[in-house]
Amino acid sequence: MTARPDTRYPAPTLADRARWLLHAKPADHMLALSVASASLPVVGKHLEPLGAITAMSVWGFRHLPEFVASSAKSWFAPDNTELRNAEREQTNAVAQEALRGVVSPADLAVDWPAPDSMPPLWHTLEYRRDVYRTSVRYGDDPTQLLDVWRPKHLPAEPAPVLLFVPGGAWVHGSRILQGHALMSHLARQGWVCLSIDYRVAPHHRWPRHITDVKAAIAWARANVDKFGGDRNFVAVAGCSAGGHLAALAGLTPNDPDLQGDLPDGADTSVDAVVSIYGRYDWEDRSTEERVRFVDFLERIVVGRKLDRYPEIYRQASPIAQIHPDAPPFLVIHGTGDSVIPVAQARSFVDRLKAVSRAVVGYIELPGAGHAFDMTDGARTGAMATAIGLFLNQIHRNRAMDEAKAVI
Repeated sequence: MTARPDTRYPAPTLADRARWLLHAKPADHMLALSVASASLPVVGKHLEPLGAITAMSVWGFRHLPEFVASSAKSWFAPDNTELRNAEREQTNAVAQEALRGVVSPADLAVDWPAPDSMPPLWHTLEYRRDVYRTSVRYGDDPTQLLDVWRPKHLPAEPAPVLLFVPGGAWVHGSRILQGHALMSHLARQGWVCLSIDYRVAPHHRWPRHITDVKAAIAWARANVDKFGGDRNFVAVAGCSAGGHLAALAGLTPNDPDLQGDLPDGADTSVDAVVSIYGRYDWEDRSTEERVRFVDFLERIVVGRKLDRYPEIYRQASPIAQIHPDAPPFLVIHGTGDSVIPVAQARSFVDRLKAVSRAVVGYIELPGAGHAFDMTDGARTGAMATAIGLFLNQIHRNRAMDEAKAVI
């Protein structure tokens, strides 16, 4: 398949390379070396993970002081144990209240799961019993793989579909470990779930991440019926960087600038979006944390400066892509998130509610930190239940609208 030329991402000029040499830091040289080594014949592919490790190290170095300070304050401040327990005990009530008016009262009256003292990762083998098929190709690149989660016995009607996008700061995009509690929960409710891998920086610069996600959506629209899924109802969800990608995919259906190598007519629209502790703004540098984040994007993910290529960062910002015809959204974020402050989720949700004609749900979890769904058993089960209630309601709404249209 022939790649489309992209004038928004011109090759670096000699002047660009000279500027880079003048301002490059040791980490930049390490990244450049790892990317160059990955292009070597035979051994290059085996060296590619070094680039991701280097990129994650840069990201970790920039966030580690704040993360450690926040964690220390959380764990060692006087009376914090009682506060953390009280916040966890609010999880079910907070979720129910947030979904009131979005999900029917009868559904909200279900038995919500009790807090689990063990972290969700402890139950990985149990969750993975619901994996039906592994490493299915959704594209031509060896990285473009997905796992299919579904019940052994599907109902007679095609099952609704959820495509899950893992996080990893856009330098790690593996389906291993992430989203397992959610996909297991949905599979046992009769859903077909697709958990994807996608290509990441620094070896694959933006917008490769989002074009891979859209390729997976297009694959689902065209092929998921082979696994019992409904090609006419595909939702997308993701955590952290995956939340950003899920939100952006939902807000830019069939955008030709983000379709990558997909053939004309490929459908990359989705019917609902669930974004969990996602990032929504790639342009804002109003705080120290946001300045550090944009610098990370410039050096590792995009490889272009915001000041010189503002249109790239605007197009990659879900908050800048909100429009009246956005699909239904559920946004989940914790007030204790030291990686992506909760204020960013609030700003995104406020704008979404002001503009979108579709339903917008927002669950703000007191005290929950980044990656709570992999580390905090007190909240993971409740969030899987809440997401299931939301998605089932949207699916029912769609079926009712279609029935009314027929009548």
